[in-house]
Amino acid sequence: MQDFEVQTRAFAAQIETELDAGRLNFPTSMDISLRIKQLADDPDSSIDDIVTVVRAEPVLSAKVIRMANAMLLNPYGAHITSIGNAVKRIGLAALRCLAFAVAAEQLIQDHRSPQLRKIASQLWRHSADVASWAYAFSHYLRTVNPDTAMLAGMMVDIGQFFLLARVSNYPALENNLERFAEFVSVWNDPISRSVLEAFELPDDIVDALDHSGPYSGDWPPETLHDIVRVATLAARERNPFDELRKIAAGTESDAEGIDKAQLASLLEETHAGKEAMLGAVSG
Repeated sequence: MQDFEVQTRAFAAQIETELDAGRLNFPTSMDISLRIKQLADDPDSSIDDIVTVVRAEPVLSAKVIRMANAMLLNPYGAHITSIGNAVKRIGLAALRCLAFAVAAEQLIQDHRSPQLRKIASQLWRHSADVASWAYAFSHYLRTVNPDTAMLAGMMVDIGQFFLLARVSNYPALENNLERFAEFVSVWNDPISRSVLEAFELPDDIVDALDHSGPYSGDWPPETLHDIVRVATLAARERNPFDELRKIAAGTESDAEGIDKAQLASLLEETHAGKEAMLGAVSG
């Protein structure tokens, strides 16, 4: 127990130091996400420069091809096999999403602890589930750009991913996962905002992932924030830290004031598109 307290304080102090300095120490698994972001933001880089980076990462290449051929992005079924054509088809927002997906999968493999690998895997499945619903909702409702919605959905657990990637330096924390989950709940919001700002994501995505903002009450959801909230409610894969903190499932929709029948109808209409996109992201 003493080791837990000592390491918790050390971890918190390290986080505070990095936040105060405005320089988070990113895990190596996020290198490709950062590289693609830098190229996408550089006015002197070309699509060919980005394609070269994608080709060098076989897992990312496979996901890009798979997404480009997904039903919602390729409704006429013309099979795409070129990485260049695939990147053009899915766009840079979706490419960033897939780069994060690869980083998350690498993070899962990086953990030596079976317990932390299980949590990382479940957290990844939750993010992919939320992102796929967000894309499907936006594609169906046409209220928000679907690529933006998918990227926001994929980033819904970014602070937790970051903390999970760094906890391997503090092994005592994994011996008390319930208390580690409480630690994550304290630091998730400031870490999430800092990571999103480091990636220089648009303000609408950062604001959409502000967990303190309530659902607007409008139906169907019209804003990016509301799309992400409903997608989070729809996700069948639970956030593992919610489970560790014993937050009950199935109560959120009542608290948000969302009519269950309306939600069920939206889920039915968008289920096929969600499954197709989930397969592209996580397959």
